[in-house]
Amino acid sequence: MAWLALDPVTRKRLDRFRRIKRGYYSLVILLAAMVLSIFAPYLAESRALLVWYEGRPYFPTFRFHDMNTFGQTPPPAWDIGDIETEYRRLQREWQTERYYYEQGRAAAGDDAEALAALDRKYPNRGHYVLMPLVPWNPYENDFWYNEVLHELQAVLDAGDRARAERLARRDGLDELAEAIRTGDIDTQLADPEQSATGDLVGLARSGAMPSIAHLGSVPPTPPDAARRHYFGTDAQGRDIASRLLYGFRISIFFALFLVLVSQAIGTLVGSLQGYLGGRFDIVSQRLLEILLSIPFLYVVIIIAALFAPTFWMLLVIMAIFQWITITFYMRTEMYREKTREYCLAARSYGASHLRIILRHLLPNCLTPLVTFTPFAVVSAIFALTGLDYLGYGLPAPTPSWGEMIDQAMQLENRNKLWLTFAPFSALTVTLVLVVFIGESVREAFDPKQYAKYE
Repeated sequence: MAWLALDPVTRKRLDRFRRIKRGYYSLVILLAAMVLSIFAPYLAESRALLVWYEGRPYFPTFRFHDMNTFGQTPPPAWDIGDIETEYRRLQREWQTERYYYEQGRAAAGDDAEALAALDRKYPNRGHYVLMPLVPWNPYENDFWYNEVLHELQAVLDAGDRARAERLARRDGLDELAEAIRTGDIDTQLADPEQSATGDLVGLARSGAMPSIAHLGSVPPTPPDAARRHYFGTDAQGRDIASRLLYGFRISIFFALFLVLVSQAIGTLVGSLQGYLGGRFDIVSQRLLEILLSIPFLYVVIIIAALFAPTFWMLLVIMAIFQWITITFYMRTEMYREKTREYCLAARSYGASHLRIILRHLLPNCLTPLVTFTPFAVVSAIFALTGLDYLGYGLPAPTPSWGEMIDQAMQLENRNKLWLTFAPFSALTVTLVLVVFIGESVREAFDPKQYAKYE
């Protein structure tokens, strides 16, 4: 189609950009990350992607299913059955059934009656749950490390060893489950050197059973692949990997929306200043100077004190100030280009002011806009992260890199290196990619390389 056709100069610039490998591959990586962040509910979420139950598939991502749907019993403290299924627990329960079924099948051999009894005892062995890569949503608290031993201890105190073993198997504590099955757990708990308090918490704290030494602790907890906290948890027990992914989506799209709005307004105002000149230029310049004299941070603090900031409110507030910078560059470019012969020729042929600006002048004035836009994205990400760090950004518990950095900088968390490494690494990688793109675009669109006149 004609409106998609690129002029030769633009094609040369794009070809030159593709030849600058650091910028081109940075753009590919950043676009891939943005696409993945759009599908974050399929990558980091507590709802299952697929549940295969009684011969038919269920897709919990698109529909609510209560615990009764899959025959799941509520936890001990819950007395209602119409709450949503806890899919991680359901997955572990069915995996445990398959484990015991395989154990029983191996022991039963060819005994048809024993096999039939196993089929009745473990009806869910053929059911499956497919969870996302990170089975945690960014708002969910996980206090399992501090709760599981107390739950198991209560079952042991009640004398139900079979259930205690099954619960340990369900939660992947195979060494503890084996000790419960064989009865060795009684000897270990009775030994003061292995458990000073005579319970599972004391056994975990002594380190006598290494596989449970990390239990009994409170958040933040370090990375744990078995629990699928790949980057650990924060001070509220929320999964860091999930919050990083959702925080990236918020940061990058906030920056893109902000830059799109501010650059469009700045380009329009700057172009009109440069082209019209005269009183419009003088008056608008004085208004811009007034806006520049207003301290942006104070405005945000005052508004945050009066209202709870939202995504769109922050976008509007920041857009009021962010569009000013580009106007000076576009104004200068327009002043220079409107004196060129091609512009004077267009006027002599009777072209309208709108046609001259849009058709002739803007294509020759876009170099500053194109080259400064990636760096404006960097500035916007920094601004949002800084506001979140100071507590004037998006309200809690919104996933935010700034809030994560604030947690990492707190005195009690400074030895929790995963809290520091995760947000700083994500922020650094993102900004480096955007800077590489900006440098490559600036080099590819260098006006000394090409010029466009009509």
